[in-house]
Amino acid sequence: MNLPENFQHRFCVAPMMEWTDRHCRYFLRLFSRHTLLYTEMVTSGALLHGDAERFLRFSPEEQPVALQLGGSDPAELAAAARMGEQAGYSEINLNCGCPSDRVQRGKIGACLMAEPELVAACVRAMQDAVSIPVTVKCRIGIDDLDSYEHLAHFVATVAAAGCRTFIIHARIAILAGLSPKENREIPPLNYARVFAIKQAFPDLEIVINGGIRTLAEAQDMLAHVDGVMVGREAYQNPGILAAVDQVLFDSSAAVPTQADVLAAFMPYISRELASGTALKHMTRHLLGLFPGQPGAKQYRRYLSENAHLEGAGLEVLQQAASLVRPRRTQPDSTPTTTAQEATCSMP
Repeated sequence: MNLPENFQHRFCVAPMMEWTDRHCRYFLRLFSRHTLLYTEMVTSGALLHGDAERFLRFSPEEQPVALQLGGSDPAELAAAARMGEQAGYSEINLNCGCPSDRVQRGKIGACLMAEPELVAACVRAMQDAVSIPVTVKCRIGIDDLDSYEHLAHFVATVAAAGCRTFIIHARIAILAGLSPKENREIPPLNYARVFAIKQAFPDLEIVINGGIRTLAEAQDMLAHVDGVMVGREAYQNPGILAAVDQVLFDSSAAVPTQADVLAAFMPYISRELASGTALKHMTRHLLGLFPGQPGAKQYRRYLSENAHLEGAGLEVLQQAASLVRPRRTQPDSTPTTTAQEATCSMP
């Protein structure tokens, strides 16, 4: 497996249902070589009893990429983790943070924070089944279990089972009364609680998630924790990833422009079209490619109106891209993107 030498959780893109599919991950990888990417959550039952090949499929170019599993049965999760390792994933992550009613009924997601011993049993079973890292993504609390003491007990219990990496969304989850969308916005952020967990467990790798929108904010967080995970901002404004390798990984590689990324993505689209993938399944991830740029609105409209049409091909994307105009530059200036510009030009 050809992973970067500094494969780690310093900067990650969150697992997002219906967003971070294999096409999205391939696209995001073109911005950053070192960012750790995550799949959408896949339940252990879906892998064991459904179309596992479809759920596990990814391109080698996506690496490093982690598989996020949902479940609460240790034996089933162990079997699913083994399938993920055999498919080539770099890490298995257990979802203990999703607040939706549907997953709660299956004893999946944030509701597991009320049962740290069960989570520990699941982690232990998965670690016994695979040789790749097993990590946990959770909240800072749920419902009435909203205290530093409960979170610390959860982390200590699961760490005792062998988990060394915790990705913590710095909001509690309200399991009754709030939708998943509201649970990403209404409960207040409490970064201090995550920082305190890192101080209490210095030997664990603690990654913070929630409300982070710029690389400057990510750098500030890294003074307190080991890694940062960005979700919606990375999807809706993928340009935030362009300078990650330079700013956070000290890479000497050039910062890619939107045009660079689009050109690199074209051959992938051509291959997928030839294999029967509809254009809309890929271009839906490209709507945030040109934020604030002249013609961006027309680009988005053209893609939205034409990519879903039967027989739509690469020419649709090419036509849409032709509607985007370069930003004006000062006389005698060179229209290149620096790491600082890419970091600070987020809308």
